Amino acid sequence: MEALFSILGSKMVSPIIEKLANILIPPPPSKICGSEGGPPVTAKRIRLKDGRYLAYAEAGINKADARHKIVFCHGFTGSRNDMLRLSPEMMEEFGVYMVGFDQAGYGESDPNPNRSVRTTALDIEELADALEFGPKFYLIGRSIGNHAVWGALKYIPERLAGVVLMAPVINYRWPGFPADLATSLYNKQQVGDQWALRISYYTPSILHWWLEQTWLPTSTIINGTVYLPNKLDAEIRRRGTADGTFEKKIQQATQQGRYESFYREMKVMFGKWEFDPMDLPEPACPVHLFQGDEDGLVPVELQRYIADRLKWINYHELPSTGHYMSFVPGLGDKILKILLD
Repeated sequence: MEALFSILGSKMVSPIIEKLANILIPPPPSKICGSEGGPPVTAKRIRLKDGRYLAYAEAGINKADARHKIVFCHGFTGSRNDMLRLSPEMMEEFGVYMVGFDQAGYGESDPNPNRSVRTTALDIEELADALEFGPKFYLIGRSIGNHAVWGALKYIPERLAGVVLMAPVINYRWPGFPADLATSLYNKQQVGDQWALRISYYTPSILHWWLEQTWLPTSTIINGTVYLPNKLDAEIRRRGTADGTFEKKIQQATQQGRYESFYREMKVMFGKWEFDPMDLPEPACPVHLFQGDEDGLVPVELQRYIADRLKWINYHELPSTGHYMSFVPGLGDKILKILLD
């Protein structure tokens, strides 16, 4: 199976498939915020150099009085309003001003048809400059949003004062992983999830079509049925499903279309990267990686491998903790203290 898809994803065959896909199964039209028939613009936004708008939200103390400025990258189904959960006392004590932003195509940020790991990192840099953060700022990512953090460590390391990766999603096909370990853990996923990642990597031009077909194996992440071994994770999902919170978050994240938000992000995260994070040189700033040992979405074994390869990462493995670590009481304050101390 992998051998066949390797041929389909080759430099010779892939462009042909992409051209055919654009003709036979073109992606649905986007509903751009502020355009005729599109969702209204309600958020604060900056205009980027390429003309796109990037929406953001603020938290913490007044920016002019802040001693520490932080950019937060949301996860799958997230938005600009998802940030590190901090007590008011901690934000006041450490003088924190924090912004979250809608990644391209999410919420009220314009889509980027050329979206990549690099472009997301550069969006962060432009946001920090537009908000006059100064020469350096702190960066925190959650879940799949950490592709932007790896990108920042690659493309703008000189701008970073400190970094936190919270339960960072991995790409099983990063070359630095031992093939036997990555393949073994990849095959432990549900069949639908294996297919979603396989399509994202080899034939991304048909991903939107594949994920919309009810008769094909589908992603348990997207349909909300992924197995969650951690009790808190499972309870959070149960409550969020019952009271409509999860559905509301999804509607906000995908109001410009699932293609521009979810599916583009999957193609970036699980597609062919421009670099391998395990080849990154040691940055001048401290880097912390937090991983739960009961994470049902990210294999802890691969996270341990990354931490072992990159000796400069400060690895924090949290016992009896799952993927939704933002909901762990008091953890946000602990992470902030570790980052800024």
